[in-house]
Amino acid sequence: MMLAPKVDMNIFETILARRSVRQYKARVVDQTILRTLLEAAVRAPTAMHQEPWGFIIVQDINLLLQLSAIARPIFLEQIKQQALHNNQKLEDFNQTDFNIFYNANTLILICGKAAVPFVEADCWLAAENLMLAACAMGLGTCIIGSAMPAFSIAKVRSMLAIPADYTVVAPIVVGYPDDEITPSKRKSPLILANISEVTGP
Repeated sequence: MMLAPKVDMNIFETILARRSVRQYKARVVDQTILRTLLEAAVRAPTAMHQEPWGFIIVQDINLLLQLSAIARPIFLEQIKQQALHNNQKLEDFNQTDFNIFYNANTLILICGKAAVPFVEADCWLAAENLMLAACAMGLGTCIIGSAMPAFSIAKVRSMLAIPADYTVVAPIVVGYPDDEITPSKRKSPLILANISEVTGP
């Protein structure tokens, strides 16, 4: 059994500290650390103990650039008819040399068996475990939703050796942050109901 690495944050501090990181150093995440992140991922809750996940790790920079070049225009085309296409945050995607993986040198694809019940929920729970573990170890992560449309293309599936019975659920880049991670504001919890036991009139 793999021993947990020593970290400087407790679990709640890690939850509060986690951010989506979009600037990364060139430093490569080594395989021992990646293995630790995957061990954290597979400790996630799983419906009926199916454990439907599988993982693909990409650390080939040229392949990541190829994937970015394929995925970026597909993503732009999909949002062209939506209100999102006016969002200033998406301006970078119009640049032909924009890397949708933010120059991170590691991409982890959490894949799920297509026919398993609750597969997406299980894989996203695994993703949260992985990202929290990465944060506690001083690493940054970011979910690359803009790449998702490309993962259904046969050419891309072949490039990434995605098995026929698996689908990509959570694409996550991992790396060492190249800038200070600043806090982001979040809304207070929206409590739609708080139902307590009624003790009488």
